Amino acid sequence: MTHFSQISSVACESAKWAFTTRRVDRSDVHGLSMQIDAAKAGDLILCEIAEIGHHKKIQLAERRASVSYPGDYVVLCLGDRYAPDQFLASAVIDDDLIDLVAGGGIAGRVDAAHDNMEDPTRLKLVGLLTNAKGQVINVADYALPSLPANDQVTVIGVFGASMNSGKTTAASSLCHGLMRSGYAVAGVKATGTGAFGDFNSFEDGGVPALDFTDVGMATTYRMPLEAIESGFDTLVATAASRGAEIVVVEIADGVFQQETRAILQSSRIRDRLDGILFAAPDALSALGGVTVLEKAALRPFAISGMVSCSPLAATEAAEVTSIPILSRENLWSPAIIAQHVAPLMRHKTVNVAA
Repeated sequence: MTHFSQISSVACESAKWAFTTRRVDRSDVHGLSMQIDAAKAGDLILCEIAEIGHHKKIQLAERRASVSYPGDYVVLCLGDRYAPDQFLASAVIDDDLIDLVAGGGIAGRVDAAHDNMEDPTRLKLVGLLTNAKGQVINVADYALPSLPANDQVTVIGVFGASMNSGKTTAASSLCHGLMRSGYAVAGVKATGTGAFGDFNSFEDGGVPALDFTDVGMATTYRMPLEAIESGFDTLVATAASRGAEIVVVEIADGVFQQETRAILQSSRIRDRLDGILFAAPDALSALGGVTVLEKAALRPFAISGMVSCSPLAATEAAEVTSIPILSRENLWSPAIIAQHVAPLMRHKTVNVAA
């Protein structure tokens, strides 16, 4: 372990701390380590921006986007990234320069990229942040206390055909409709890559939010299923302890993404869901997604997402799936909640406006 030089101390204090680091107590930082061979996902790293590429902003812990400049110091998490329309990346440091792979604060090594992507923003590693004991600080050190599964609250899962299918809009709209219907609701993002967009979307819909960064994971890509399940249990139970009677849980990416597929095939998460809302970009994706879910003995109570923005596409999707297509405006409606969601409730104290 190497103690801070004066420049490193100043750089750390003035650095832009990314969203993925939002739970970290910055006063715990006492030094830097260059033992990169032992670095692992979730470790905090201090970097200097060397070259601006695709990500031109950093999402800050304060939940605003900050324009990046060469020479800026940033505190990020080492992590893996899964994004078919952006980067596939690994939590690896194998060069003097590493890549910014997600604007919410994930750095690593880009292994593959979509053809339309710019080169990644490049970062010069200053060091891994360490605490007073010389141990590298990891976001897992600041996770919420683990809680056992809560089997009293209603849990609605929101899945999608792919990235950018409209999951977050569907999930936050469902939360808003439930809130307007008189329920105590919380929004949870259980898997994905740390970013404030989904978190803010739940709060914009009028409900409190939690996500996997609250249970010590900067990203869930390549995390063991047991860790994701335990995180899910804690997030749902924490929301319940804070007064939620219904928890809407968004699962990132598409049904073929490896963690999502594992969740759907066999997991405590799958077994805990009281209902599923599915988001799709078009009618074919709606049919394909429903087919995948039905093979897992699951069937959504409704389809939403981008497909619901087009009357023609919505009509086609309804015809081929025989499942209601609900727009975000539909999901805001207490009458729709009463028809499609209230029957799924574990509790029977239904309080839905006419």
